[in-house]
Amino acid sequence: MNVVQGITAALTPLGLLWTVLIIGVATFLHELAHYALARWQGVAVHSFSVGMGPVLLRRQWRGTEWRLSLLPIGGYVEIDGMAPEEDASGQVRAPVRGFAALSAWGKVAVLLAGPVMNLFLAVLLMTVTFTAQGVPAPDRARIEEVVAGSTAQTLGLRAGDVITAIDGQDIPDTTRVDGRDAAGWEGVRDVLTRAGPHTFTVLSAGQTRDVRFDWTPSVNGERQLLGIRYGPDVQATTAPAAFIRAWQVTGEAVPQVLKSFGGLIQRFLTLNLSRDENVSGPIGTAEIVSRAAALSPWALVQIAILLNLSLAFFNLLPIPGLDGGRILLVLVGAVRGRPLSLGQEQAINLAGFAFVMLLMMFVVVRDVSRFF
Repeated sequence: MNVVQGITAALTPLGLLWTVLIIGVATFLHELAHYALARWQGVAVHSFSVGMGPVLLRRQWRGTEWRLSLLPIGGYVEIDGMAPEEDASGQVRAPVRGFAALSAWGKVAVLLAGPVMNLFLAVLLMTVTFTAQGVPAPDRARIEEVVAGSTAQTLGLRAGDVITAIDGQDIPDTTRVDGRDAAGWEGVRDVLTRAGPHTFTVLSAGQTRDVRFDWTPSVNGERQLLGIRYGPDVQATTAPAAFIRAWQVTGEAVPQVLKSFGGLIQRFLTLNLSRDENVSGPIGTAEIVSRAAALSPWALVQIAILLNLSLAFFNLLPIPGLDGGRILLVLVGAVRGRPLSLGQEQAINLAGFAFVMLLMMFVVVRDVSRFF
C-alpha cells in the first residue's frame, strides 16, 4: 500500500466533512469574538473571511466585507489599526488609529476574545454532554460488555455492573497508566497483570457483592483475558452541576494540554518524527474524526470539545504571531510606558509566524510519515 492509499484508507468522506465542519465552526466563532470586541469598542473591521485563500464570494454589510474563501479550514478578520499603514508620502509607519489607539486593556480584550470564545464553547459542549449522559466517575469502572464463554461470564459479571473497589481498596480518582496520568478506572487492568487471588467489589442491580477469583496473567506465554470491556461509570447530574463540573474538567486539562504542546515543541526542535498520541496534525485529526463519526454523535461532540480546548490553549501560548504572543507584546509596551517600535514588532511577529509555520509543517510531515 503506497502513501496515498494509506491516507485514503484512514479517512472517510463523512469524516472529512465533519472535520471541516467542526474546525470551521470553532474558527468562525473564534474570529467572530475578535470582531465583536473590536466593534464594541468602536474599531472598524475591514473584512471577515470564512475560509482562507482566494475569495469566492463577498458582500459588504455594516462596514465590513464578509468573505467566503476557497480553503474551508481557518479564517481571519482584518481589524483597523492592527497592520502597518502608509502615510501621504508612501512611507510605512505604525498605525495610530483603530486598534492601535485603544488602551492596553482594550487591546488585550480584543486579542483574548477569540481563545475565550473557544474555551466557553468547549465548556458549553461539556455541560450539554454531562447533562444528557451524566458525569464520568473516575473512581468507578462500569462493565460495558462481557465476552461470551469468558472467565468474566463464569464469575457472573454482567454488562452494567460497576466495579467500585479492587482487593478491598477503593479505586483512586487518578492513577498512572503506561507512564501517563489517567483516571482511576483506567487502572483496572493493572490488577490482571499480577497473579494470585483478587476481589472485585461490584455494584449490580443496586446490590453490592464481592467477586473473588484466582488469576494467572499468562499460560504458556499467552496473555490471558478476563473477558470484559469497561469504561468510566457515569452519574446523573443537573445542568448547573454539569456546568460547574465542565469548568473543573477544563482546569484539570490545562497541565496535560501544556505538557502535550511542550512535548510537541521538544520533538520539533529535535526533529523527532515518532508518533505522539497527544497531538495530531490535520490528517491525524481527520482520521480520529472519521472513527468518531462511525461511532455516535456524542463521540463527535467529544472531538469538538478537545479541538476547541486545544485551539484556545494553543492561541494563548506566548509565541509571537499567536494571540498570546500579541498580548505579551501589548503588556510589554504597557510596562515600558510606550509600545515597541514598528521595526521591533514586525521582526518579532515575523520570527514567531515563521516558527508557527515550521511547527505546522513538522506536524504535517509527522502525520504523513506514519504511512511510509
